[in-house]
Amino acid sequence: MKRPGSPPPLDRSSRRARRRPVTRAGLLRALKEKVGTRALLLVMAAFFLMPLYWMTITALKSPAELSQFPPTLWPRDPQWRNFVDAVTFIPFGRYFLNTVVIAVLGTIGTTLSSFLVAYGFSRLRWPGRDIVFVTVLASIFIFVRFPVNPITMVPLFVLFAKMGWVNTFLPLIVPTFFGNPFYIFLLRQFLLQIPREISDAARIDGANEFQIMRRIVLPLTKPALAVVAIFAAFMLWNDFLGPLIYLQDQDRYTLSVGLSFYQGTHDTEWHLLMAASTLVVLPQLAIFFFFQRYFLEGITLGSVK
Repeated sequence: MKRPGSPPPLDRSSRRARRRPVTRAGLLRALKEKVGTRALLLVMAAFFLMPLYWMTITALKSPAELSQFPPTLWPRDPQWRNFVDAVTFIPFGRYFLNTVVIAVLGTIGTTLSSFLVAYGFSRLRWPGRDIVFVTVLASIFIFVRFPVNPITMVPLFVLFAKMGWVNTFLPLIVPTFFGNPFYIFLLRQFLLQIPREISDAARIDGANEFQIMRRIVLPLTKPALAVVAIFAAFMLWNDFLGPLIYLQDQDRYTLSVGLSFYQGTHDTEWHLLMAASTLVVLPQLAIFFFFQRYFLEGITLGSVK
């Protein structure tokens, strides 16, 4: 039955006329665009993977092959023993455990504290909230490096020395439980996209603010929390300045500081250094590939409404 005011139905000839004909030239043009785009992406991927590839093949070369010019693009006789020598050259296991402890605890502290602060800035209404948030946002220019930056390095070292925390893991872990301005901003922008009607419905049902945060908002924030956790874990895993300043005993060194032992006074064991660096990078690659779905979702979710 025809509704009043609806356009008249198109006959068969009109429907054929409205269809855009697909020509051979159009197919070739679309194919060229797709091939060109994928070729460009492959070139860019190869460009970014080149350092990883060069590090890996250097780890498999012998010292004699490393001194050859021009360098070989693939080791003639792969030296898999370099990885064993790299682990035994320094107490790699001890440094690895120290790095894991600092990275895990620091990641938990950064993610938890940043989420709590971001929740207060996005889901709660209180006087002066926007002014305080602008102040926190402005501190990004001070905390340009996390967890240690050159601006606050000296006063923090004096403070931690008076507290007796030097040569312990506390200066590298405790500050992470006070939030990070960049991660607070990232989580706040994500939390603002969650409809307030969900929280209001939970309050009508009798839920308090802590229950709303833990049972409703927190599960919805998993993608953004995964992004913050990955960023924080990578930064803590690769941190060199913090352990170098606060850790004095070699038994407490991390992998980033321990890699400096491969560089001697007169010679550098490049094959062992690259082998150890490969072992250090592998956990980061595993973490990224394991959480890449949450990572990509958390990065792209806030870009489209």
